[in-house]
Amino acid sequence: MRKLTRKINVGSVPIGGDSPISVQSMLTVPLENTAAASEQISALARAGCDIVRAAVPSDAAAEALASVKKTSALPIVADIHFDWRLAIAAVRAGADKIRVNPGNIGGQENVKKVAQSCRAAGIPIRVGVNGGSVPKDILDAFGGEITPQALVKIALRELETLADCGFFDVCLSVKSSSVPVMIESYRLLSAQTDAPLHLGVTEAGGRENGVIASSVGIGALLADGIGDTIRVSLTADPVYEVKAGLSILHALGLREGGFRVISCPTCGRTRCDVIGLAEAVEQKLSELPQPKNTIEVAVMGCAVNGPGEAKHAAFGAACGDGMAVLFRERELVGQCREDEIVQRIIAFAQEAQ
Repeated sequence: MRKLTRKINVGSVPIGGDSPISVQSMLTVPLENTAAASEQISALARAGCDIVRAAVPSDAAAEALASVKKTSALPIVADIHFDWRLAIAAVRAGADKIRVNPGNIGGQENVKKVAQSCRAAGIPIRVGVNGGSVPKDILDAFGGEITPQALVKIALRELETLADCGFFDVCLSVKSSSVPVMIESYRLLSAQTDAPLHLGVTEAGGRENGVIASSVGIGALLADGIGDTIRVSLTADPVYEVKAGLSILHALGLREGGFRVISCPTCGRTRCDVIGLAEAVEQKLSELPQPKNTIEVAVMGCAVNGPGEAKHAAFGAACGDGMAVLFRERELVGQCREDEIVQRIIAFAQEAQ
């Protein structure tokens, strides 16, 4: 059962409580390039992203944020490092949330100044703790080791600092590039606070290894009922981060909508190109308008993995020797040649919408 946390709002997107688990990503282009930033936000929104974060490393970036915000289809989180004054500038520019890293913002007094500004604007703060920027006093207290206990201690300390300012619209993250450290950190943190939690494996890697690491870390916590919003951090196109995040939620039954392809891994019984067919079906389905309710589509390699194992699919095909049988709602509805399979499945998908 999912843990109920306090609810905050990032623009129009609620985080925490019984709200749907939201998917986030981050711009890879500078805000100063307003046209490119706006286009990337639009692409992320089309992919299903709920919230986007943008780096604000300069006054010029803060000024550009105001322009980008005017046309943004998504709430924007301003990512602040080193200079608390940029957080104030981002608030004035219309940011929907401020993300600060306590280890490099310049001390508790500066955190308080940011809190005062955010409270006046009615926007939340994410305290983003990660293994790369634990304050020296905390690091020394744990023998120089970046442990789950160290990450949690700094997160809770900052939460207390913000509470002393009368500021409670806070989301916490305790990310690490180590999946075991990340999992244990969030479990410890969840047991000690009701603040909403932003899940992620930081510096997870590229598309393949990064998705695996993120799926294990984020998935394990979500399966435990921990987590309110997620980001799959990849060295890749941020649109792919969103797709990976949505896939994690779909796999756990935490997000409805879209087409989900069920396909067999193939074996020596296969007499057609199931791998190519599954890839083609996934690509074509991604180009269609996505249904609000999840529709499962099956691409199976032989009678062993045919309609029986795909009985929950809305429709699909089971391949033979250059041919395939087609089924819909557990009923066989015909057959076709191998080169017609993708076309027939897409036709079923269009009819199902």
